[in-house]
Amino acid sequence: MKKTITAMLAVFGLATFAQAEGDAARGETLSATCAACHGADGNSADPANPKIAGQNEIYLFEQLLAFQTGERVNAIMTGMVGSLSEQDMMDLAAFYAAQESTIGEADADLVALGERIYRGGVIDSGVPGCIACHGANGQGNAPAGFPALGGQHAQYTIAQLEAYRNGYRAAEPAADARMTDGDTRVMRSTAFNLKDFEIEAVAAYIQGLH
Repeated sequence: MKKTITAMLAVFGLATFAQAEGDAARGETLSATCAACHGADGNSADPANPKIAGQNEIYLFEQLLAFQTGERVNAIMTGMVGSLSEQDMMDLAAFYAAQESTIGEADADLVALGERIYRGGVIDSGVPGCIACHGANGQGNAPAGFPALGGQHAQYTIAQLEAYRNGYRAAEPAADARMTDGDTRVMRSTAFNLKDFEIEAVAAYIQGLH
């Protein structure tokens, strides 16, 4: 099965359009080295590792590219993607995008607050609702490259929001300004204005969202 994705590559600060096809069957073969952390079908058992099953193709490809170019820093991922070709990354993205993500269970004590933040933001802090970019059911926005969140491990979501808040994670390599917080710093500003208990609550809600 093949899927066509269009992405703009941000490499060494130069933006170049690339249009290619990801071969999901070949991606499945390549995914054998990813299974230890992400599971055979992209549904990781370890909550520290993200579920990538069902994630949109553009986003998956861009994250692999970001790890390869050093725009995202993770020692394990940098080593894993170092030898991958552009086609390899597209094939992997196609495979994982075709898988079905499992859904976790939201913490009953946190879900009400988490839902309020996800859907309506935190008005007093100027935090927008997550729903605008990530969808009512956490499905993301594939054409825009906004990631799906529904069912993601709460522990992983907390870690990423904290990374944005602390400046360890910033803009993503992206096809256009809609896919990156860039100068607008959407994710960084959002996370910066979230308190610890709010991050925990929205992450718990997302874990059970579908």
